[in-house]
Amino acid sequence: MTDLATLLEVGGPVATLGGGVVYARARHPGVYWSTVGLPVSTVRLLSSYGSVMEACGLTVAPSRLRVLAVKATTRREVRPVPPRRGIIRPTTTGLRVRLRLAPGQEPADVAASAERLRHAWGVHAVYVTTIKPGVVDLRLVGFDVLRKVRMPRKLRPDFLRVPVALREDATPFVRDYRTVPHQLTLGATLSGKSMYLRHLVAGLARQPVALVGIDCKRGVELAPFAPRLSALATDPEQAAELLPVLIKEMEDRYDLIKARQGIALSTPDEEITSDIWGLPEHERLVPVVLFVDEVAELFLVATKKDEERRDEMVTQLIRLAQLGRAAGIYLEVCGQRFGAELGKGATMLRAQLTGRVCHRVNDEASAKMALGDIAPEAVSAACAIAPERPGLAVAGDTSGGWSRIRTPYLSLGGAAETCRESAHLVPDLPAFKPFRPDVPVRPPAETSSPVMRPCPVTD
Repeated sequence: MTDLATLLEVGGPVATLGGGVVYARARHPGVYWSTVGLPVSTVRLLSSYGSVMEACGLTVAPSRLRVLAVKATTRREVRPVPPRRGIIRPTTTGLRVRLRLAPGQEPADVAASAERLRHAWGVHAVYVTTIKPGVVDLRLVGFDVLRKVRMPRKLRPDFLRVPVALREDATPFVRDYRTVPHQLTLGATLSGKSMYLRHLVAGLARQPVALVGIDCKRGVELAPFAPRLSALATDPEQAAELLPVLIKEMEDRYDLIKARQGIALSTPDEEITSDIWGLPEHERLVPVVLFVDEVAELFLVATKKDEERRDEMVTQLIRLAQLGRAAGIYLEVCGQRFGAELGKGATMLRAQLTGRVCHRVNDEASAKMALGDIAPEAVSAACAIAPERPGLAVAGDTSGGWSRIRTPYLSLGGAAETCRESAHLVPDLPAFKPFRPDVPVRPPAETSSPVMRPCPVTD
C-alpha cells in the first residue's frame, strides 16, 4: 500500500505535466516550442551534427594536412569533414544556423537534404537560403506557423511596402510595389482573397498614396473603404469612364518627366527609361494604386456594343500595366479565374502582371493560369490547399521562386475603420474628383435613455 500511495503521489504531477505539454503542443505551439521544443532540438542538433551530415552525404574527404595533423596528435579515426557550423540562434518560431560549405559543395546539396535534416532534428521544416558564395543559412521552423498566423511584432510597413501575410518559413511576405509593380491575385469564393485585399488597402491607407478602385460587384468589396478612396467604379460603365482618366493621368506624368529632364515632347513614352522617383521631392507626384476586383466582369459581354467597350477597357489596362510603373501607377488585379477564355487581350494583360498570388481554386486550370507560366511546380501546391484553411495561398513572381503564405485575420470593420481614420491622407487629384465615392455618414451612437418610472399616485 505504501508503494502504491507513493506511486500515486509521484504519478499525479507527472501525468498533469505530461497532459499540459500535450495541450500546449496542440493549442499553443509557440509556447510549447519555447519551453520544450527549442531545448530538445538544440541538443539533437549539437549532439548529432557530424553524423547527420555524413548520413546526408554533406561531408567531404579531409585534406592531407588535416589527416597528418590528426594522426600526429591523436589516434582517432580520420572522419569526413562536414560544413563548418556557426552559432545557433534561437527564434520564437525555430532556430537559425549558418553553414560554411566545404570545397566542392553547393547550396543545392543542402537543400536536397532538407527533409532528412527535418526528421533528424525533430523540427517542422528546414529551409535553406544562400547568403553569399559558400555560405548558406539554415532556418529550422519548430511548428506549423501557418496554422495560426501571428505576424512579427517588430515589423513595420515602409513606403509602398505592405506586410500582408506570413511565409511558411516564418518570414513576412511583403507586397513591395517598387520591386513588383503589378500583381494578379486569384482565389475561389471563401478562399481568403478578400482578406488579402483588406490587408493591402489597410496598409496603404496609412501612406501618402492615392487609392483607386474598380469593383464590378456593385462595390461590395471596396465600398467600405470609401473614405480613403480617391475614385471608385462599381460597374463596367463607370469603369469605362474611369480608365481613360487614369490613362490621361499617366500621360500627364510622362509629360512632366520629359519637361523636367529635358526630353523632347515628341519622344514616345515607351522610350523613356526614367520615372517619377527621379524627380525632385517637391515635384514628385503621389503614387496611384489601382485595385481591380473581379476582373472577369470587365471581360464579359452580352452585345456587340459591350464587346467594343470591353476591348477598349482591356487595351487601357494593358497600357497601364506596360507603362504605369514609371509614372507611379500600380495595378492590383483580383479575380476567381483569369485566362485566355476571357477574351482578346487577357493573356497579354496577365503577362504584364509580375507578381502572382493563388489562393484555393476550383480546378487545376485556374492554378495554371496564375502560376503555370512562372513556376510550374507551384501549381500542385496551389491545388492542394484545403477549404478549411482560408487565407492560405501560393505566392510567386517571374523569377520562378514561390512559397506558401497565409494572411492573418482582419475584420472588414477593422479595415474600414483604418480607412476612416486615414481619410485626411486622400491626395488632391482634380481628375479623380468626379469619381470620388460618397462617404456614408456614420449613425450616432445610441445612448441609453433614462427609465421613466410612474409617479406614485397620492390622494
